[in-house]
Amino acid sequence: MLVIQGLLKRYPDGFEALKDVDMTLEDGELAALIGPSGAGKSTLIRCVNRLVEPTEGTIRLGDVELTELNRGGLRRARRRMAMIFQNYALVNRLTVMENVLSGRLGYVGFFASLFRRFPQDDIDKAFHLLEKVGLDGLHDRRADALSGGQQQRVGIARALMQDPDLLLVDEPTASLDPRTARQIMQLLADLCEEHGLAAIINIHDVPLAREYTDRILGLKAGELVFDGPPEELTDEALPEIYGGEDWSTEPGGTDGDVDDDEDDDEDIRSSGQFLTEEVL
Repeated sequence: MLVIQGLLKRYPDGFEALKDVDMTLEDGELAALIGPSGAGKSTLIRCVNRLVEPTEGTIRLGDVELTELNRGGLRRARRRMAMIFQNYALVNRLTVMENVLSGRLGYVGFFASLFRRFPQDDIDKAFHLLEKVGLDGLHDRRADALSGGQQQRVGIARALMQDPDLLLVDEPTASLDPRTARQIMQLLADLCEEHGLAAIINIHDVPLAREYTDRILGLKAGELVFDGPPEELTDEALPEIYGGEDWSTEPGGTDGDVDDDEDDDEDIRSSGQFLTEEVL
């Protein structure tokens, strides 16, 4: 279970990206995080795993208070939180198998990880997950030889290699065509149900959120203004989140933008570092 109470993120210039956010996410619950660009969606996800440091509030995963952890404790806690990125965050020169096995970096010794020597049980599990996500037989292919949808499936398999309790998913469909986007959302929903995983998915595509998730969380200007099941997210409720009436529920996004922050590329780079240095 993930419990967030009174979460505030204030930057040095006084801007408050998140304002007193409270939410509880049960095990096995798949929640979509929606809202206009700049609402604080990516910031919320990054506060949970402390890629962005909260200013105030508490974030509890199971019995662990994440905001109080030191560097070593945070490394251990991050094993339980797997991220799936919009831009995949794969190492292009490595094979599919090597990228998937990187999800175990937090569990093997330094030299084993340096020389990519993993236990046979981990290798067997990686093959199983590749079959599960529809990439059976592609284990030796370089990551940069894959399509966008295939790269996202590698990212999902890598996340599951961590044996996480929580998935943090940042715009998994933004770079994909509509058919592939639906396939990825269905895959995430199926895997969360099968493994009993809680997940927060930052997504701009309202129809996908309505169709594939158990719960909708609506952020506006850093405040949680909607929290309910998909059937309660009516067309009349959407202006409460997005403001006015200048929005669309057609597949492909609500406002034409895909990122919360102007420095998203820097966020992705730091997130890639989370996959390597921070889990060792």
